[in-house]
Amino acid sequence: MGIAINDHSLGHWVPDRFDSGVGVRHHAGRNQTADIDPVRPETRRTEAIPEKSIAVLPFENLSDDPQNAYFADGVHDDILSSLAKISDLKVISRTSVRQYKEGARNLREIAQALGVAHILEGTVRRAGNRVRVNAQLINAQTEAHVWADTFDRELTNLFALQSELAERITEALRANLSARERASMQIHPTRDLAAYELFLRARDLFRWSGVGDPLENGVKALRLIDEAVARDPQFALAYCLGSRVNAELHWFGHDRSSARLNNAKAAVDVALRLQPDLGDAHLAVAFFHYYGDRNYKRARTEIEIAQQATPNDAEIWDAAGAVGRREGRWDEAIANFEKARYLDPRNFSVISNLAETRDR
Repeated sequence: MGIAINDHSLGHWVPDRFDSGVGVRHHAGRNQTADIDPVRPETRRTEAIPEKSIAVLPFENLSDDPQNAYFADGVHDDILSSLAKISDLKVISRTSVRQYKEGARNLREIAQALGVAHILEGTVRRAGNRVRVNAQLINAQTEAHVWADTFDRELTNLFALQSELAERITEALRANLSARERASMQIHPTRDLAAYELFLRARDLFRWSGVGDPLENGVKALRLIDEAVARDPQFALAYCLGSRVNAELHWFGHDRSSARLNNAKAAVDVALRLQPDLGDAHLAVAFFHYYGDRNYKRARTEIEIAQQATPNDAEIWDAAGAVGRREGRWDEAIANFEKARYLDPRNFSVISNLAETRDR
């Protein structure tokens, strides 16, 4: 199913993702995170750090081939996604942990900056048809190892390895899991490793496709997604991403055609058919209605479903804040933006949305 169509760029400078009237320029090649929270000090909440809280730092690639970096990212991402579904945990979102991919790590300072009690570090080594993952869960205040283990498996058992690792982490943190949450940890985006790498490459481009970078990023992302779903037509998460990219290309004026919106709708319809309970799919539907027909009531309904499926996904709470702001529900919008910042405290976009809404 092709989800890319021809594009014509209308410029480089665009409004922020929710078009709230503020121009935001992002810089290609890195996530823009905030060293200083612009929310007024007197309005910031002093939040106790919950014991059942964790930041999963990017895994280090120890493979001889540097091309395996995306493979290590995939292991990290799958574990993070599994943990994000557990409502009894506080799990820091992807954007805030990515800045710690390189350089020296002071775990106590990282934990304080992210508001967590525990840090997970790991390494990945891929050699031939085998993979070895080392992981260690650390109490950030004492720097004591809560748990550590090494997993050595054949590549064909990679996803089972990732499920086992996520389960071990929840057990070490003594998280209470519902039957639905336990079952969801056994569900993985795809069994095709090459398709998953294509998806990760597309998602990295998507982070910049709709917020001021060249249109080519969005076009490249859609091509990669088409390749991924060609390899695995059951790859629901890839269809979600395809819908999101198409919807943003429409919203930011790169392509206002009905064909662009039709592509966004067709892609998310496939995702929902494949996985009706997928939080990312319901979030993609919400963005389709937000961007496509400004149906905020329908967007709100879909966001509420997504919140139940993936309670630790900061982007869902950020979107809820944007919908509330559009509807004039200011207190509700601020509360949702606060929740997004709680889960993604180093995300510049989240912080800006919260500050702007407070200063309305």
